[in-house]
Amino acid sequence: MVDRRTLLAAGAATLAAPAAGQSRARVLRYVPSSNLTILDPVFTPAAVTITHGYCVFDTLYGVNAALQPVPQMAAGHSVSDDQRVWEITLREGLRFHDGEPVRAQDCAASLERWSRRDSFGQALGGFTDSFGHKDDRTIVIRLKRPFARLLDAIGKPHSSPAMIMPERLARTNPNAQVTEMIGSGPFRFVRGEYVSGARVVYERFAGYQPRPEAPAWTSGGKVVNFDRVEWQIIPDAATAAAAIQAGEVDWVAAVLPELAARVAANRRVTLFRNDIYGVLSMLRFNHLIPPFDNLALRQALLRVIDQRPFNQAVTARPEDSEICRAMFPCGMPGVQELGRDTVGTLDIAAGRRAIAEAGYRGERIVLLNPTDIASISAHTVLIDDLLRRLGMNVDMQNLDWGTVVQRRISRAPVERGGWNLACTNWPAISIDNPATNATTRGQGDSGWWGWFNDPRTEELVDNWLTATTPEAAHTAFIAAQQRALEMVPIIPLGKSFQDGALRSDISGALQASVNLFWNLRRQ
Repeated sequence: MVDRRTLLAAGAATLAAPAAGQSRARVLRYVPSSNLTILDPVFTPAAVTITHGYCVFDTLYGVNAALQPVPQMAAGHSVSDDQRVWEITLREGLRFHDGEPVRAQDCAASLERWSRRDSFGQALGGFTDSFGHKDDRTIVIRLKRPFARLLDAIGKPHSSPAMIMPERLARTNPNAQVTEMIGSGPFRFVRGEYVSGARVVYERFAGYQPRPEAPAWTSGGKVVNFDRVEWQIIPDAATAAAAIQAGEVDWVAAVLPELAARVAANRRVTLFRNDIYGVLSMLRFNHLIPPFDNLALRQALLRVIDQRPFNQAVTARPEDSEICRAMFPCGMPGVQELGRDTVGTLDIAAGRRAIAEAGYRGERIVLLNPTDIASISAHTVLIDDLLRRLGMNVDMQNLDWGTVVQRRISRAPVERGGWNLACTNWPAISIDNPATNATTRGQGDSGWWGWFNDPRTEELVDNWLTATTPEAAHTAFIAAQQRALEMVPIIPLGKSFQDGALRSDISGALQASVNLFWNLRRQ
């Protein structure tokens, strides 16, 4: 009998062959950290979808190495004296992959749809009278009141960036997915070669016009030096590590900590850390259904979870992880570790008592476990063990990541395919302030899956957005952090850093919150 690893390795070798007529030197072969199941980068903040999104789409503004918004599709902007009318001018010559010119109408419709899904976009939307246009190259945003963080919002680099689509696609209901992948980014999505669970292919878009500046994060010149980028979905991390060592692939998004030393020992492979800010891991509750609609129960769990084993499960070296007893990522500007006296302060016996006092009565708890993402699965298994030791009735369901992404948007009770708990992680850069931190926003039905609803949190977000002095902004930020700690929309599981791996003949990889495929060269 052929074992699973042998079968996967054979599949990887088969997929690694360049397409007919393509030189190996002109094809970049990449292994993402998970399967790509949702193609719409505005619909989901999943990192694999955002990685895909940056291939196909572009944004009006990106961020530079200092994480400041700078023009990307935009040539520049002007603001009225009363700060309520913004006009953004498009660069000349921008075209979509179907040959149509990029118009201000496309951009306005894209911003409108994005503003209904993304947390920062929703904040901007609350300040906005209209997203419109003056002519084909001039976008006009009319505000109800000044919104000084407008460029920060439309230029955010991660978790549903404001990516621009043709107007006909941007008119899609925000609660439905866009499935036709027509953008103006540096790559075309090859629909005919897309096989979920196996393969994703992009071709260089000859009509893309890079900016003249040097690239940095999501800004600057997106110069493509490969004709094709071929994603190969290899769920088994050991098989992926073996594939890059054998030269069957060029880039592996994530290397398991226990495999990193072996991979690094290969002189033809280099470890690469694209995200220097790390990721914050967390346990997310479904706030709509019992038992975690109970605040006292969430607070009890917060006090019993020790982050140390969670960090140890996903990193091999102490310097690759940090304890972070806060609802925002430690180390980011303005973030304070306010949970030092709260998070992980109870032992198992005390935790059992606190859970009973909170009113838990043995309800079944469905815990989603994505078995093909090693870091998240390791945390899920630890949560399963901990909850069982606390006397809770856990039903851990083993699924692939794509199924988890689809399942966690269900609002049904567990008896009809719903869920209660799911582990995940977010790049620190994507949840570093009250508006962008979808995990703590209290937006209810219009917010992140789990649907935490808290009007007071939203008031504090508004206070931060409208603060007119650094001191007022700081006060509002601290208040938002404290409110999140009190209401427990998530439980933080620690902060960590993970390396990917590149073949040593590939140069030019950029730091960002996801892997980017421009500026790369084969030496």
